Amino acid sequence: MPSIDILFNALTTLLVTIDPPGLAPLFLALTGGMNRAERFSVATRATIIATVVLVGFLFAGSAILSALGITLHAFRVAGGLLLFYIAFEMIFEKRQERHERTSERAVSADHIANIAAFPLAVPLIAGPGAISATILLSGQFSAQSFGWAWLVAIVVVVMVIVMAAFVLAERIDRYLGATGRTILTRLLGLLLAALSVQFVADGIKALIVA
Repeated sequence: MPSIDILFNALTTLLVTIDPPGLAPLFLALTGGMNRAERFSVATRATIIATVVLVGFLFAGSAILSALGITLHAFRVAGGLLLFYIAFEMIFEKRQERHERTSERAVSADHIANIAAFPLAVPLIAGPGAISATILLSGQFSAQSFGWAWLVAIVVVVMVIVMAAFVLAERIDRYLGATGRTILTRLLGLLLAALSVQFVADGIKALIVA
């Protein structure tokens, strides 16, 4: 069994990268005009699709890297830099603006019928950052006893939290308000920045030793 620190680090990394509270207002905007049952249906489909995407990369990510001749250590450095960029966007409120533009393009392009798949599941939930984090974490868990099962369980837990954020979106948005969302996003961004630096440091150390 992986240590509590490894499990907590994985859960924190995925939660901060996906940012369920930050997705709540976007979910409300994308499902405007829908009743509660329709919103629940969209939320369910979106989280299921995102779970399948992340679990798929969890199992196939390393194989894809090997086929391309990319070591996990090199990907850890690249993924850490990508996560740091996402953290930078969160701290300086750029990520929310980009997500809102993605949402607006989806609505204007008449993708309402498939809103659960795009843009909710991909790229808002299972975006490049979440996919990169999942592949990076799979490298850490592969050496652990039943590591794959533990990481799949963590992905499912995170998706349940995302689902809860969607179901409670109206209350969360009303409770946090604009100021609360800004403070929470920046705090999560700072935490993600620290985690991404650790990924980069571990990757560089492994590359030097290798």
